[in-house]
Amino acid sequence: MSQTLLIDGLKHRRLPINLRQSGNSDARMLISTRIRKSPWWHLSKAAGCWAYTTYNHQYHPRAYIKPEDGGMLAEYKFLTEHVSMWDVAVERQIQVKGPDAADFVDYVITRDVHSLLPTMQARYVILCNQYGGIINDPVLLRVADDEFWFSISDSDVLLWAQGVNSTGRFNVDIHELDVSPVQIQGPKSAALLEKMVGPHVREMPYYSLIHDTVNGHPVTISRTGFSAELGFEIYLHNAMLHADDVWPYILEQGEEFNLGVIAPSHIRRIEAGILSYGQDMDIENNPYEVRLGWQVDLDKGDFIGKEALTRIKQEGVNQRLVGLRVGGEPIVWYNEDFYLVKDSDSGDDVGYVTSAFWSPAQGSNIALAVMPRSHWRRGTQVKVQLPADGIVDAEVVRVPFVDPTKELPKTELQEAG
Repeated sequence: MSQTLLIDGLKHRRLPINLRQSGNSDARMLISTRIRKSPWWHLSKAAGCWAYTTYNHQYHPRAYIKPEDGGMLAEYKFLTEHVSMWDVAVERQIQVKGPDAADFVDYVITRDVHSLLPTMQARYVILCNQYGGIINDPVLLRVADDEFWFSISDSDVLLWAQGVNSTGRFNVDIHELDVSPVQIQGPKSAALLEKMVGPHVREMPYYSLIHDTVNGHPVTISRTGFSAELGFEIYLHNAMLHADDVWPYILEQGEEFNLGVIAPSHIRRIEAGILSYGQDMDIENNPYEVRLGWQVDLDKGDFIGKEALTRIKQEGVNQRLVGLRVGGEPIVWYNEDFYLVKDSDSGDDVGYVTSAFWSPAQGSNIALAVMPRSHWRRGTQVKVQLPADGIVDAEVVRVPFVDPTKELPKTELQEAG
C-alpha cells in the first residue's frame, strides 16, 4: 500500500487528496434518516438498483444490472442503442427568484448571464469562491424572466447562495424546490418524449426548456443530459406527491422503445470528458486546471472569484486534468482509489487517476488524470498502478475521447429515432 500523499510537480493542497491505495470494502452502507431518500427511491429500488452512493446528501443509484448479467457495460448498451431512464433527484434544484434574480446569478457564476441565457433556456455554468476554487458546476435553467434553477452537482449550493446574499444585497428569495428530475437518454429518447408529451418536443433546440405535463402532472423538460447522447431531463414539480404517477407511466410508455432503468453512465460520461464534482475536481481546483477555462469570462462585470481567476490565468497553472488510454484488463467497476500515475523512465509518482473505465467505443481502458506540466503533451508515455494488474502502460490522449464536437446530443430531433 502506497503512503504517498504528496506528489512533486503538483500544487500543494490545503487538504491533500488521500492517495493511499487502500482498495474496496465489503462494508454495508447504512440506510438511515440522516441521508435523504429521493421521491424515486422506492421506485429505483423496485427497478433493481443494488448499489448506491451518496450525493448531495441523498442516496444515489449507481448500478442496476448485476455483474453476472453484464453489469455497467450492459447498462451502457441501453443508453447508446435504445433509451434509458435515470433517477437523478440528487440534482437538487436551488431556486433564485425575484426582481434581482438575474443580477444575483450573474454575480455568482463566471459567465455573463445577461447575454448568455434568455428565458426558457439552460446553460452549463460554474460557480467559484473568492480564491477561484470551483464551488459547483450546475446546469442553470432560466424558467422565467425573474426565476432561475441551479440543477446542482455534489456540493451545498443552497448554503453558499444564501450565505452570499445574507445581507440582502440582492432582492431575491433562495430556496430548494420540491422538483426532482429523471433523465431520459439515448437514441430513442425523442420518440419516447414525443409519445408522452407530443410532437412539439421535436422542435426543442439543444439546451432549451418547455413547461408541460406528463401523465397530467406539471413538469419542466430540458433538452440536456449527463451522457453526451441525445437526451432530455424531466423535472417533476411537487415530486414527493406525484412520483408514483410519473415513474410507472414512463416505464409503460417506454416498453416499445426497450427502455431500461440504469444508473447515470459512468462509462459514457468519461468518454465524453464530462467531469464529476468531488471526483475530477473540487473546491481546491480552479477552472484552468480542469479544462473549464472556456467557462470564465473575465470581460464581464464583477463576480465572485474574478480577481483570483484573473491572476491565475496570467500566472498559468502547473497541473491539468488530461486523458489517458490505459492498458491492462478491462476496468468494469468504479475506481475505489485515485490510482497513481508514474513516470515511464524513473517510476516516480507524477499524478493520479480520478476516473477510469473500459470504453466500448475506444476498445480500451480510458481515464481522466491530474498531471504536472511536464506530462501534459499528447503521446506522453506513462505508467498507471491498477489494483488488479499492477503497473500497466498508459498514454496521454485527447479529451473528449468520443464525439469531441458533441454531434450526438445536438442531433436534429426530426431525424432522431
